[in-house]
Amino acid sequence: MAAVGAGGSTAAAGPGALSAGALEPGTASADLLLTWAGAEARGQSLPQPLPETSVRIPAHRRLKYISLAVLVVQNASLILSIRYARTLPGDRFFATTAVVMAEVLKGLTCLLLLFAQKRGNVKHLVLFLHEAVLVQYVDTLKLAVPSLIYTLQNNLQYVAISNLPAATFQVTYQLKILTTALFSVLMLNRSLSRLQWASLLLLFTGVAIVQAQQASGGGPRPLDQNPGAGLAAVVASCLSSGFAGVYFEKILKGSSGSVWLRNLQLGLFGTALGLVGLWWAEGTAVATRGFFFGYTPAVWGVVLNQAFGGLLVAVVVKYADNILKGFATSLSIVLSTVASIRLFGFHVDPLFALGAGLVIGAVYLYSLPRGAAKAIASASASASGPCVHQQPPGQPPPPQLSSHHGDLITESFLPKSVLVK
Repeated sequence: MAAVGAGGSTAAAGPGALSAGALEPGTASADLLLTWAGAEARGQSLPQPLPETSVRIPAHRRLKYISLAVLVVQNASLILSIRYARTLPGDRFFATTAVVMAEVLKGLTCLLLLFAQKRGNVKHLVLFLHEAVLVQYVDTLKLAVPSLIYTLQNNLQYVAISNLPAATFQVTYQLKILTTALFSVLMLNRSLSRLQWASLLLLFTGVAIVQAQQASGGGPRPLDQNPGAGLAAVVASCLSSGFAGVYFEKILKGSSGSVWLRNLQLGLFGTALGLVGLWWAEGTAVATRGFFFGYTPAVWGVVLNQAFGGLLVAVVVKYADNILKGFATSLSIVLSTVASIRLFGFHVDPLFALGAGLVIGAVYLYSLPRGAAKAIASASASASGPCVHQQPPGQPPPPQLSSHHGDLITESFLPKSVLVK
């Protein structure tokens, strides 16, 4: 299930940069910053140093680095922990129960956070939830469709990771960038630069190379794993991720719900739909062996990572700009590959290294802001002669880089309304 982020969060402007949103309007620091910036723009001498804001810059930079670490660890650890738990010898837990438990814990956590926001007043919390969930039932029902898709996506991820090496899954799962971009163009009428289209082609080529390496039998493969089923599951998961994220943005534009309220609503639908999926897919087996059959500390680690990891990323991701998100995705691919070598005996051959390198490069290129992309295109045009692509007037900006962590949608292609999985 996706963790929804606060709308309109300000991305970091870059190392050492000062975000205008970091200063409260009307304060001495804000007025001083505006005076200083205006004087610099007019070529005048600076009126005075900024003693207060100079302290804020390194603090903001530290938040960016903390955000980078959280994004990398959550990206890689969820996939590695699922792979580890699904390949342990002994009784295998039911993936559908893990999906339901993650939604229950996530919903309870959001409920407690809303309770804290209401200063522990139960009456105020009940009235707020009645108004937000029942009275405004149309907004609540809008979340049913993405919730259904996210629940399906979470179950597909278990199927994919159970049948593909963690590093192969991590690389292949970046196809969600391609699917989300295509759905953004089709459903939101967004435009992409030539560099972004080229990066998507590069991304697809890299994933195809990795899958070719997998099909050729790279490394030992357990008998109970089916790479074909894993590939089908990850492609279906990428399609569902792209559609659900763009649909989510489309229906919730202008919505005023808080981050924790939206996650609570998603958790309610996710729990109900997860139980339906459990009954349909593994109902008889769960009834016979028990809901928590096969649960080990490793399985509980997966559940807790899914439940709280996404919410943690939802909090810190607003401090990460697009380049940082792309860098985090690239680092998580490298980290997953290194960990897979140590934990699962994964073999990296030249074909996999080439495909993974293309994917990492594509992710970085796609995450470049529009200005940097135009600069690269201009440099290329001056060398080769073709005309430079210009953004048509009145067109909205292209979708942003997706940083999905399991079931998490980080401000990915969904710049205002949602916060990946």
